[in-house]
Amino acid sequence: MLGGTEFVGRAVTDAALERGWDVTVFHRGHHAPPPGVSALTGDRTTGERGLAALAESGRDWDLVVDTWSGAPAAVRDAARLLSGRAGHFSYVSSRSVYAHPAAPGLDEDGPLVTGASPDDGGDVPYDRAKRGGELAALDAFGDRALLARAGLIIGPGENIGRLPWWLSRIDRGGPVIAPGRPDVELQYIDARDLAVWILDAAADGRHGAYNTVSRPGHATMGELLDACVRTTGSDAELRWTDPEVLLAAGAEPWSDLPIWLPPGELYDTLHRGDHAKAYAAGLRCRPVEETVADTWAWLRALGGIAPRRPDRPAVGLDPQLEAKLLAL
Repeated sequence: MLGGTEFVGRAVTDAALERGWDVTVFHRGHHAPPPGVSALTGDRTTGERGLAALAESGRDWDLVVDTWSGAPAAVRDAARLLSGRAGHFSYVSSRSVYAHPAAPGLDEDGPLVTGASPDDGGDVPYDRAKRGGELAALDAFGDRALLARAGLIIGPGENIGRLPWWLSRIDRGGPVIAPGRPDVELQYIDARDLAVWILDAAADGRHGAYNTVSRPGHATMGELLDACVRTTGSDAELRWTDPEVLLAAGAEPWSDLPIWLPPGELYDTLHRGDHAKAYAAGLRCRPVEETVADTWAWLRALGGIAPRRPDRPAVGLDPQLEAKLLAL
């Protein structure tokens, strides 16, 4: 496991350990490795020097999983090093690799962004970096490479802050701005369901690209927020507010109001993608109530403060803007 100490990487590591697999975690040492793994430490951003512990380990592996989302040179270097020492390479990519706007129902054959060169080690936009990572994985492993194109990922361990913000805000109670309509359909995946599918797909020898997301409408915005109210036991009152009102007041979809997007091209891109290929290959997504309840239990165990990736901005509606909206 390249990474393996936070969110999706940790979910994959935990799922592999639950199967009784022997797991090696190669990480930068910023967080403690999960109990039960063999740990190697190095910084992939420094090229061959940073991969020394991996190169000198003398080990071979059946499967490598990589969640890297930065410059694709890090994927290139690790994949090349491991191509003769690992049987299969699973790269956690993103549906952001599709050219924008992505039409509703777009499948894995849809047009793609121009990927950053796998040799690029600089600051690269997320969509181009992920496509560059795909190209690096394919270059090194060919038909032994699996590209798991995830969409919105939530669940316990989330270090972006989207579902944790909603849970924390609803837990405080009182009137809560709820964006748009409660019947707006969402498309996402619980990190644990993504992890299980990746391990199953790799064990089956699957390769190529898969949109690893739920079906559109696996849950609605209303079902998600209602689950947050029930799970926290809060007296929160959801105030459903028209998109036009929110936008006019300066409330930003996705960032100020996490997970939610108003109708339009970006909504179609992120919440209406095709899922059939991954479902046919065994993807199963747990009920939204379970994802919400488990995320809340995890958040409470941390004292209510979720970890946050330093390379991602904070999310959530400013209290002053929320008060302004509630007063309308």
